[in-house]
Amino acid sequence: MTAHETFDVLVIGARAAGAATAMLLAERGLEVLLVDRGEYGTDALSTHALMRGAVLQLVRWGLLERVVASGTPAVRRTAFHYGDTVLDIVIKASHGVDALYAPRRTVLDPILVDAARAAGATVRFRTGLLDLLRDARGRVTGAVLKGPSGVPYEVAADRVIGADGAGSTVARLANAAFEQRAGHATAVIYGYWSGLETEGYHWHYRPGISVGVIPTTGLQTCVFAAMPPGRLKGGAYPQLYHAVLAECAPDLAAMLEGARLESRLVAFAGRPGFLRRAHGPGWALVGDAGYFKDPITAHGLTDALRDAELLANAVATGTEAALEYFATLRRAFSLPLLEVTDQIAAFDWDLGRLQALHLALNKAMQPEVEHLASLRASTAARLRRSPALPARQAAAAYFATPNSLEQSA
Repeated sequence: MTAHETFDVLVIGARAAGAATAMLLAERGLEVLLVDRGEYGTDALSTHALMRGAVLQLVRWGLLERVVASGTPAVRRTAFHYGDTVLDIVIKASHGVDALYAPRRTVLDPILVDAARAAGATVRFRTGLLDLLRDARGRVTGAVLKGPSGVPYEVAADRVIGADGAGSTVARLANAAFEQRAGHATAVIYGYWSGLETEGYHWHYRPGISVGVIPTTGLQTCVFAAMPPGRLKGGAYPQLYHAVLAECAPDLAAMLEGARLESRLVAFAGRPGFLRRAHGPGWALVGDAGYFKDPITAHGLTDALRDAELLANAVATGTEAALEYFATLRRAFSLPLLEVTDQIAAFDWDLGRLQALHLALNKAMQPEVEHLASLRASTAARLRRSPALPARQAAAAYFATPNSLEQSA
């Protein structure tokens, strides 16, 4: 086979991390191909919740209004239930963010894909990765893809980015080493409910279990039950789900008797977190492909959008030093979050120690929020709402003058 197409960047995986990365790179004038083996707009396993860092990114990218327009409610309160003790917190305005959001992935991912396409990226669904192409020195130079026709074809690219999930094919084919591995995992069962009258996020904890309440798109609420993986064995998910709810949050369990389950229950058996090598010759990883964290702290989507922007800045700068700077930043922001999340996922805490771990988690989140708040919005993002000037054209002019990585971020 001979490559009949050439792009600056090929992004494998069109979920939140991949679509955001493709959007930001296309805005900077790069020729980007974004592919995904699935269908446009399909659902995905998700913690839903966007923390402050992710929300301020959507504000800067000019996309938060689309999330709000989808019917995703603003979250202005969050309550931590440590047994029968409740810590109620009001979301304070900071860095231009006065509320949090938890959109369904059927909303968030298409918004980002549409923005990538509007910025000039070529987008293809039902297209999977078969292999990576390499030159004589071993540098990745593209990929072998297979689309709906079933006929494999080669695409040349200066950089292949794996955004294809925790079981990343790109990471496997690139032999991306693990830099850090977590030791624990959480099993989760969740479903979507209507008619549940709650305000804001609610996180419930009792020894060995946890329950979460997350208002999401379409007047529905995601309610999850989390536990050590060993308790999930047996497959009687509905009975186990309701048993954990009654054990951990009896008042919530009673409220659900007057609500309606609008979906099948989804079970996740758990997977220990990890940090893989961020990049190598001709390749890079973003989202769960490079950094996966247990869902017990509901920070995965925020990490995905954070790293999408950091990686896009590095790739657009075009130097190995910039990519190494991305890797350094990712490591500095991620390792403290990975460590405290792993301790929470162990389920060996009492409620007093858990509160201390949550304080440590909040402290670990602050540096990434401050960094994301320091990044500037591109002209493309500022003009995204105006069809008169295509986003990509605006960005090309904006980034015409070379900047350092810190300045162009």
